[in-house]
Amino acid sequence: MNTIIYCAFTFNFTFVLFLLAHLGESADIKVAAKAGVDISPELLKAWTEACAATTPSTIVIPKGTFEMKQALLKGPCKAPVELQIQATLKAPPNPNDMDGKREWLTVEYVDHFTLSGGGTLDGQGNVQVYAAKDKGFKSDKLPNNLSFNFMKNSVIRDITTLNSKLFHVNVFGGNNLTFEKFTVKAPADSPNTDGIHIAKIKDVTVKDSVIGTGDDCISIGDGLENLHITGVTCGPGHGISVGSLGKTPGEEPVKGVFVKDSKFVGTDNGVRIKTWPNSHPGVVTDIHYENIDMKDVKNPIVIDQEYCPNNECSKQKPSLVKISKVSYRNIKGTSATEEAVILACSSGVPCEGVEIGEINLTFKGGAAKSLCSNVKPTLTGKQVPAVTCK
Repeated sequence: MNTIIYCAFTFNFTFVLFLLAHLGESADIKVAAKAGVDISPELLKAWTEACAATTPSTIVIPKGTFEMKQALLKGPCKAPVELQIQATLKAPPNPNDMDGKREWLTVEYVDHFTLSGGGTLDGQGNVQVYAAKDKGFKSDKLPNNLSFNFMKNSVIRDITTLNSKLFHVNVFGGNNLTFEKFTVKAPADSPNTDGIHIAKIKDVTVKDSVIGTGDDCISIGDGLENLHITGVTCGPGHGISVGSLGKTPGEEPVKGVFVKDSKFVGTDNGVRIKTWPNSHPGVVTDIHYENIDMKDVKNPIVIDQEYCPNNECSKQKPSLVKISKVSYRNIKGTSATEEAVILACSSGVPCEGVEIGEINLTFKGGAAKSLCSNVKPTLTGKQVPAVTCK
């Protein structure tokens, strides 16, 4: 295995960066720079060397706190590559100091990639962006902390993303991607900071992870097939959401989402499916929730086919996104709202194949209740609150 190691030291206000490359015969490449210098050029050099190697390589950024402006790590590579971030990397606080067309750290078109090391990617969104949400940083110009595009057979393990300016992680395209022992941290009021957004990819696993942020802990876009979420703690945040869907023409189906053995703490929603009214056609099918604990969660179970934030749409026509084969089993805990179960399906394409097993959701302010429309769920076991749909 080739090992490429960044060793960072501060000595007399000088930042010394060593690149140790073991390719055949050991070769030491020493790069010196002043304190506070952007490390991304040196990371790109290491990536170029590792990606060209014909045997597996490891790039290591050791413990310390370093600045990184932006980096694009692009494949394909000739052999597996692991990037170990042991350090805390800090993005520029002002997004205007970054290329608005790029994310902060992007990895794309790589097969058998691993990101690990126990380090932290600090987007520093809390320094200027969160406080200025009414002053005008446009969201389409803000960078995500991490973007993984068209990745295959890859693992993201033991990494923390902190205070992203926009999404913490955006996943687009590829197949067989795993997040394990992954941590997301941002304040509950941080805007549009989805934990992990996933779209147009097959076979994704998120397990044994803790996600707390200001938007959806995990959001699922179109074109996703076979997502397994296990052992995830969500909160604060807006829950785990399929959608929103139907706003854009030509969206691909969402097929196969399995959420189990997970916890929601103080979130604005629990397990949610959301589609726009007056929408384009779409498909959501084979969605299953099992063994879920809720603690003081607003709207623990939600299907919302009239999703219209800030009244930015027309509800005169129904959603045309067809929802089917959805199951809820062993969902228990406390609801922070009276409406513990909301199944608001489309009048244009009613929900089909909805199954509700054992649920026990209580409301501290009195009796919890359920609301439903345009759906006739199959009930098994006991439901608290009772689910009665005409």
